[in-house]
Amino acid sequence: MKPFKTPSLISRHPSASSGGEPPAKKRRITGDREHSPDPDVAAVAAAAAVLKAKPIKRFQAPGARKPLNTINNLSAPFESVSPETSTDSYYTVLWRKFTNKKHKTWDGDGVLSVVGRYATLQDVSGKEMGRGATKGPLLIGSELSIGGKEVEVESMITKADFLAGRPFLGSMKKPEPAPTLQEINEVSRVSIKAQTKHDKIAATQKESMGPKITASKATKANFKAPVINNNVQAPKVDSVVPIPRHNPDGPNALVMKRPKTVPKGKHVVDVVVDPRLTEKLRDHQRAGVAFMYECVMGMKSYDGEGVILADEMGLGKTLQTIALLWTLLKQNPIYEDAPVIKKALIVCPVTLINNWRREIWKWLGKERIGVFVADDKHTRLTDFTKGRSYSIMIIGYEKLRNVQADLQKGGIDIVIADEGHRLKTAQNKSALAIKSLNTERRVILSGTPIQNDLAEFYTMVDFVNPGLLNKYPVFKREFETPILKSQQPGASSKELEKGEARSKELAEITSMFILRRTAEVLSKYLPPKTEYVVFCRPTPAQIKVYQAIIGSPTFNAALGSTSVSLELINVLKKVCNSPTLLLKKNDKGESATKPELLELIPQALLKTPGASAKVQVLDSLLHRIHTTTEEKVVLVSNYTSTMDVLAQFLTSLAYTYLRLDGSTPAGKRQGLVDLFNRSPPSKSFVFLLSAKAGGTGLNLIGASRLILFDLDWNPATDLQAMARVHRDGQKRPCYIYRFLTQGALDEKIFQRQVSKTGLADSIVDGKSGASGFSREELRDLFTLDESTECQTHKLLGCKCGGDGLLAPIPCESDLPERNDLALLSETTTPVSDPEIEETEVLRMDYDSDEDPVPVPKKLQWKTGNQTDWKAQEAEIERKARDCVDAAGKTKMLSLMLYSHFDTALIKPVAAAPAHDKIMWGDDEPPENEPAEEVDALDAAIEDDVLRDVLREDGRRIGFVFTKRST
Repeated sequence: MKPFKTPSLISRHPSASSGGEPPAKKRRITGDREHSPDPDVAAVAAAAAVLKAKPIKRFQAPGARKPLNTINNLSAPFESVSPETSTDSYYTVLWRKFTNKKHKTWDGDGVLSVVGRYATLQDVSGKEMGRGATKGPLLIGSELSIGGKEVEVESMITKADFLAGRPFLGSMKKPEPAPTLQEINEVSRVSIKAQTKHDKIAATQKESMGPKITASKATKANFKAPVINNNVQAPKVDSVVPIPRHNPDGPNALVMKRPKTVPKGKHVVDVVVDPRLTEKLRDHQRAGVAFMYECVMGMKSYDGEGVILADEMGLGKTLQTIALLWTLLKQNPIYEDAPVIKKALIVCPVTLINNWRREIWKWLGKERIGVFVADDKHTRLTDFTKGRSYSIMIIGYEKLRNVQADLQKGGIDIVIADEGHRLKTAQNKSALAIKSLNTERRVILSGTPIQNDLAEFYTMVDFVNPGLLNKYPVFKREFETPILKSQQPGASSKELEKGEARSKELAEITSMFILRRTAEVLSKYLPPKTEYVVFCRPTPAQIKVYQAIIGSPTFNAALGSTSVSLELINVLKKVCNSPTLLLKKNDKGESATKPELLELIPQALLKTPGASAKVQVLDSLLHRIHTTTEEKVVLVSNYTSTMDVLAQFLTSLAYTYLRLDGSTPAGKRQGLVDLFNRSPPSKSFVFLLSAKAGGTGLNLIGASRLILFDLDWNPATDLQAMARVHRDGQKRPCYIYRFLTQGALDEKIFQRQVSKTGLADSIVDGKSGASGFSREELRDLFTLDESTECQTHKLLGCKCGGDGLLAPIPCESDLPERNDLALLSETTTPVSDPEIEETEVLRMDYDSDEDPVPVPKKLQWKTGNQTDWKAQEAEIERKARDCVDAAGKTKMLSLMLYSHFDTALIKPVAAAPAHDKIMWGDDEPPENEPAEEVDALDAAIEDDVLRDVLREDGRRIGFVFTKRST
């Protein structure tokens, strides 16, 4: 308790006489001073005595000894490395704000990523919380301070897990924590001291416990219970034998997967799909029923009971769903328990309600199941919710919003959402109505689950399995944004690595509950299908109208206004279909086109007969089909005004037709379809169909040819419409014709469609329709290419020459080392390295009878003084330019599955010289006889009708892309 003394600021340096030694202690001043010896003299005397007693030995070099053995420290998890050679490391951590409390608690979990010596702290939602430097390696239990937070390392995670984003989805596998003393004693509160003591005892017991020893089968077999006077009771034989509803060993029996756990005292029984259905199911449909059953029963490795059946149109999604519902309504894998579900709700577009009821009665019969249809005739929902007569209810999306409160009282066990891509927005009223039913088992049926972007995809996934991909802000930050960044042409290597890892992880997660099969599985059940993309060259009248519009002052205004640009896009669409559409009036009798645009266009061009290239090609095609075949045609358009023009055109040519559009009553639609399928061509030659009103759920198998007159921004709309004829029950080979105006807006829409489908049905696309265009993209959209070359074919960089042969697709080994598909131009057009000089051209050995064998090139490397650095710089710049537009090429790589035919190669049959012929057939002709030869058109186009149209004078078609079903 001495008072505080201010420290002296005077520096005390040692005296020079002491030679750097600390100053000697002062002599004590006491009463017996004269009797006490001097301390310095005594110390010197003692040191001299020691030196005399121990003489100094001279230094001797140590003798040779064995070198030390090098021992690797295997237990050390980290090594101290320099920042240049350090690798990235990632950890799961606990964090909290600074506090002075005695008993501190952690505020939350986080993820710590260390790159070099700098660490970044994120919470489990991916939000960055701070950055800071780290000193030395981090071990489990290490503590540090980052961004004003106290952090403790909990565990280390791999780089692959971090790049995949698993810590942010909560999908990391963590060891289950030991039960607390509070949970064991079932009390509301336990002191910290008692809990700490319990943890220490539990840890000690865990360490002392050895491996669990179990008796082998041989030991159990040799063991016999001791018998003393025969008083040991024999084990009771279980008399309960589970009997399945249907024979699991029967022919074509479809047995569902068994659950892993069973309640105590219960037995498992096989769930077998009704043989009445399995005898009609195809292989892919059997697999689909089993897949959906495992999902809705919670047998998959994800948290949820939802599933998305994303098969393409025509694969029998309705039949698979009926088989699933009938199985769940009648059976349970737990023996003697009630069926899994009692009430099922099917929500679909109003146009498909009757189709669902008819399909259920077709496969199950009216007497076996009760189907309640919620329409204007049946308004008393208690018959379904409270009664026992009905097990399935069918209702439209709009009607569901009005009756959701009544359905909540009855209890729905499973919901089937047909055409579920309608639920692609988070605020969709129908989706909110279904969620209000509190039904965990949700099934989405959609032939086009991914239509625009990842936000819509997230909404659908979160609908069937809520919370699986975390909240949308977390998903957008950790998945959507990195994936979109990696698709940009200027993405860095780290962005590419992270985006690819996140995309792969997203695909792996969703593949557990999304089943997608293409129409190719029907190739062995249906006749072949051929799709033709017909590029119609614009007429002179169309070119003049098009140029007048894009040369008007409205064009410059459209580049700066979204609303004006959309209006101008709609005007150009009409010009591509037919310039006469600009004269159409709306419901109020007013012109649908702006007067300032019409004033700039000569009226004579709008009234010119045959001003549309598409109508001219359609005229020739229908004439050939009507006069040379007995087939019928489905003519599809996305716009009612275009359908009016086509209806006038069909009437003028005396072609009989039926029409179905948005104004057709729902009760009459199926009757029109049945009438068309049964009637001969003389009664109904053409079925005029609106793609958006009747593009789903309609089987127009009475026709074997379909013409898609115009295109929609959404590829799903066109794909659904094109699948109307190639379905079960079709007996003829099918031909699909997609019309588009070459070099105009139509071709740009087609390119966008292909980009949205992406490479191998990619689930992601950065653009979502016409409203998202930049100024440069709009300028490109409005450009009219009047050249004879096909812009799409040129953009692909395809080197097929337009001969109609299938274009080669670059294989994975041909791709660049970093596996960047954005460099497609480098894989399709090989470029020589300026440092490599070819000394021998690639030769083919044709001397033998075997197939030609390529001879490898001999390469000679140039020395440094021979290198042309200017050529190197030019090559680098060229690759950079290729990367700028390579993203579009990559997304359009699916067009390489088509064969590309340039109609400029067509020549009159009589004038075609011999060297323009193509050898055809496997057999060689006999000697001295001419070989059977076929021109380029016959080799490229198999359809006789289209070949005749292409041979007509005028060359109205510039290019044809062809894809045949395998």
